Amino acid sequence: MARFSKPFWVANFVELLERLAYYAVFIVITLYLSNVWGFSDIEAGVIAGLFSASLYLLPVFAGAYSDKIGFRKAIILAFALLTVGYAGLGILPTMLESAGLVDYEMTTTYTGLRESNLRWSIIAPLVLLVIGGAFIKSVISGTIARETTTETRARGYAIFYMMVNIGAFTGKTVVDPLRRSMGDQGLVYLNYFSAVMTLLALIAVFFFYKSTKTDNSGKSFSDIGKSFMKVMTNGRLLLLIIIVSGFWMIQSQMYATMPKYVIRMIGEGASPGWYANVNPLVVFISVNFVTSLMKRRSAISSMMVGMLIIPFSALVMSLGTQVGVGYILGLHPVAFMMIIGIAFQAIAECFISPRYLEFFSLQAPEGEEGLYLGFSHLHSFFSFLFAFGLSGFLLDKYCPDPRLFTNEAGVLDTLSYAAATQNAHYIWYVFVGIGLISAIALYFYGRITKKIDSKNVA
Repeated sequence: MARFSKPFWVANFVELLERLAYYAVFIVITLYLSNVWGFSDIEAGVIAGLFSASLYLLPVFAGAYSDKIGFRKAIILAFALLTVGYAGLGILPTMLESAGLVDYEMTTTYTGLRESNLRWSIIAPLVLLVIGGAFIKSVISGTIARETTTETRARGYAIFYMMVNIGAFTGKTVVDPLRRSMGDQGLVYLNYFSAVMTLLALIAVFFFYKSTKTDNSGKSFSDIGKSFMKVMTNGRLLLLIIIVSGFWMIQSQMYATMPKYVIRMIGEGASPGWYANVNPLVVFISVNFVTSLMKRRSAISSMMVGMLIIPFSALVMSLGTQVGVGYILGLHPVAFMMIIGIAFQAIAECFISPRYLEFFSLQAPEGEEGLYLGFSHLHSFFSFLFAFGLSGFLLDKYCPDPRLFTNEAGVLDTLSYAAATQNAHYIWYVFVGIGLISAIALYFYGRITKKIDSKNVA
């Protein structure tokens, strides 16, 4: 531990708190938008998609500004914005309720916002979270780079990613107990929990983060914009980003579709937070083995294996309503098949993610690898942008909100709802198709680029 500086450990600690706060809210973001704020599945999908996509586009620009003002100021600003943003997500519906603008029923269900324009006030705290999150993504990883040496950098980033996964895993564990015990009000209180976590991080940074390695240098926004256009006009890189986005469109359904799907098909006893935790657990167990297994294979070969697994994972998820058996190992069939599908997604991620950056860097012009790798996560921007919106449309069509099928007394018309959700598994067929198209596209991409590179060498 003595080999790393105090700012290094502070950065890792606050990263754990930030990830804990983020995943506690993000795993049920579409449920929160629909159940508390009254947005339809389609509207919730579009809002959540824009929110999550922005978190993967803005960090490059936030990083440039952080270099100018110094990391300490940037990280204090980030956690201040995050604390206000999360608190806003909890306070706003409570304020509207106390003002008589929203009804809150004894059944722990919020009503009244569906027809009100006041629901769009949710945009303000979401914008604060996007800006704060953009600074965190750039500053924390930048701190790890600055506070490590060539000899300690690998271990430093290993510790960093361990903190990320611990935070992600722990954050999701608080979701289900709150939601089951308090209903929709639990979704509101989750935001207070996240606000407390980021406030603790803000306090830790204010008192203990004092890095001297800030040279107030960095690229201007104009330079970043030119670099962005350079990547976007590189046909080979842009095509790779789009193809890999197919994988992440399926992976992101763990947040976009899965929570609503399992609750609507199983009931309020479903545990989407725990199902989602299967992903980091399997990645933690499997990634070193997969990396060793594929170390003699090319990056494109490893990615192809993952691309072939990912559509199969979506197919497994679709089987939950089709197996026609009772509980499996104490789990509802939908829950059991969802867990198996998420585990296959995690294995696919082990084959794809570690080798994607390697392959991406090889496509960049010589001497510009760093510039291009700064935009390597654009696939997450594209995939989240479209995946959440598509999820909203599919849920609305095949697995609609049960509240649309309740009478004035709040009693669900079970026959009508069963008819409306009889083809709910069709949702996953769409993602099977996306995965297969992406796998085929990557195969031809690899063949064509290899042929072009061979000709260039000759």
